[in-house]
Amino acid sequence: MTDTVADFVLRRLRDWGVEHVFAYPGDGINGLVAAFGRSDDRPRFIQSRHEEMSALEAVGYAKFSGRVGVCLATSGPGAIHLLNGLYDAKLDHVPVVAIVGQTARTAIGGSYQQEVDLHALFKDVASEYLVDVVVPEQLPNALDRAIRTAEAQRAPTALIIPADVQELEYSPPEHAFKHVPSSAPSRSWATAVPSEDDVKRAVEVLNAGERVAVLVGQGARGAADEVRQVADLLGAGVAKALLGKDVLPDDEPGVTGAIGLLGTRPSYELMRDCDTLLIVGSSFPYSQFLPEFGKARAVQVDVDGRFIGMRYPTEVNLVGDAGATLRAMVPLLRRKEDRSWREGVERGVVEWWETLRRQSFVDADPVNPMRIMWELSPRLPEDVIVTADSGSAANWYARLVKLRGRMRGSLSGTLATMGAGVPYAIGAKFAHPGRPAVALVGDGAMQMNGLAELITIARYWKEWADPRCVVCVLHNNDLNQVTWELRSMGGAPKFEQSQVLPDVDYAAFARSLGLDGVAVDDPEELGGAWERALSATRPVLLDVRCDPNTPPIPPHTTFEQAKATAEAMLKGDPDAWDVVRRGVATKVQEFLRG
Repeated sequence: MTDTVADFVLRRLRDWGVEHVFAYPGDGINGLVAAFGRSDDRPRFIQSRHEEMSALEAVGYAKFSGRVGVCLATSGPGAIHLLNGLYDAKLDHVPVVAIVGQTARTAIGGSYQQEVDLHALFKDVASEYLVDVVVPEQLPNALDRAIRTAEAQRAPTALIIPADVQELEYSPPEHAFKHVPSSAPSRSWATAVPSEDDVKRAVEVLNAGERVAVLVGQGARGAADEVRQVADLLGAGVAKALLGKDVLPDDEPGVTGAIGLLGTRPSYELMRDCDTLLIVGSSFPYSQFLPEFGKARAVQVDVDGRFIGMRYPTEVNLVGDAGATLRAMVPLLRRKEDRSWREGVERGVVEWWETLRRQSFVDADPVNPMRIMWELSPRLPEDVIVTADSGSAANWYARLVKLRGRMRGSLSGTLATMGAGVPYAIGAKFAHPGRPAVALVGDGAMQMNGLAELITIARYWKEWADPRCVVCVLHNNDLNQVTWELRSMGGAPKFEQSQVLPDVDYAAFARSLGLDGVAVDDPEELGGAWERALSATRPVLLDVRCDPNTPPIPPHTTFEQAKATAEAMLKGDPDAWDVVRRGVATKVQEFLRG
């Protein structure tokens, strides 16, 4: 039987080692859907409940597998729905390939049903590589370039294939003028290392420092051993941007945890008091949480020259692979004999974890959300993958979830889109079906799309070697992060019409799908609930009713923030008394000892 273009696309994806395509069907991709049927579902067609979820699942798959994620959608509305997930990939530098249908070539330009100018639609999000495939001979070059570019640039790319082209007989490019061939699928990337002179200049800055701080992001993930070695030689503390939370374990001495509004006090103090800063693989955007300009000399290492020297006035910028660059620096670094700076950082970290413990046990109505994470951390399986959604869940994940060993964790970093937690976990389970996954999700995100994607979990979980997939819902009937932003940034009281959510029995919904559902409204039951969920033989939804008035207090609350929150209370915030009481009880734990 002669291959169609659609058959060839799937064959080429198999050649590239693509095992899963996250997708939703539609008549604009009927040719491709039929080809999946002819290919014995290789690669697997993973059906989400919505095309946005397909894209976010592809992002989660790519983040946790290190391989390209592939998503597929029909023309018009299906293609439009992909955009949010693809922008998440673009802003977090994740390799994703989107394949989208288009109306037949004979109808393009005729205001036909579901006809959208897809090239205009994807021009920004897939700016690294976007192509319309209008004749079979464009393949395989177009698909190969989409995959190679996505991997090389760590970015989303897109192929637009009209419906009628999918069903044409495939014919390869010829050895002829205006035909473009391609080579066999392969991966071979050079490891970039800066020049020897630039490395020496960077080392001179670092050796001169007395109080050195290191900030790592996701770009340092493959260089954990090198970061440890450099930090030890320099006697430095190591803070982590949120996407770099799993670069180094949270239980290592000198690791101060997350930085920024969602960060820790030790990270804030590390940046405030250092005289030298080394940034590795991070484009952390909030410069107010970095050292004051002029107070610290700085060196940055990043593989992408487009994102270097743009967050802080760095003295030396090294464009190169994080691991290779740090290895080139190590022989030239002098071990600092005075360890007082590092020892002070380590004491601060120990004290901070004790502060978090006390804060987690502050009384709340009914459950303190911090305690959810505190009870989770020591129970996390050694090979777990943790995802967090945007909102207050991200605050508690950033500060309180203690990742150890080879645990992985991520969230939607730069886009910070709501609704990524559950599809990320699904993508993680297809990337690593033998590892457990935990998704930490607010009830706003759960209502937005998480409930629907529980159906996807219910459909596929029996295929996973390890069936454990726990979705923990922080159930407070409040769009909590925005409520706190209104109070602390705008000085506005909680506006209940926009902020209060309908009450949903999430555990019952999960049980209705054949999953396990556990409801918790007593903090003393949290430990047992986590143990039940993490030892279950099927996915579990943990529905924890928690207090919306437990404040996510930043590591350094500014006078302006405190003033704005006080003004919000005076303007008649409906939860004013509880907010003040919880806020004082939580903040005072930072000043207690013993």
